[in-house]
Amino acid sequence: VQLVESGGKSVQPGESLRLSCAASGFTVDVYGMTWYRQAPGQERELVALLNPGDRGASYADSVKGRFTISRERADNTVILQMTALRPEDTAKYYCNRAQTAWANYQPSNYWGQGTQVTVAS
Repeated sequence: VQLVESGGKSVQPGESLRLSCAASGFTVDVYGMTWYRQAPGQERELVALLNPGDRGASYADSVKGRFTISRERADNTVILQMTALRPEDTAKYYCNRAQTAWANYQPSNYWGQGTQVTVAS
């Protein structure tokens, strides 16, 4: 199992960014998949959860209405589309896979290396 995040960069407030999590060793469609973020000196925060199959998604209140999590099944990739970015969105973003296929999400030990997002004027 491998997860590789990409797409992070420095942007200005109000801009959009698209993060990708390329998965290998399993099929993203059958597992709950998440994006977390961690800012310096802070704990890792769950940002978005995509349930397996077509069971929907949920978001942290801080990003609801601005971020969208989705799958690209052809590429076995999980996407985090971020709009209306704010300085407080600055963090390293990580994706994670659920422990068990088709089950309620519990975080596994499968993490990528993360991708840095910086939002500043």
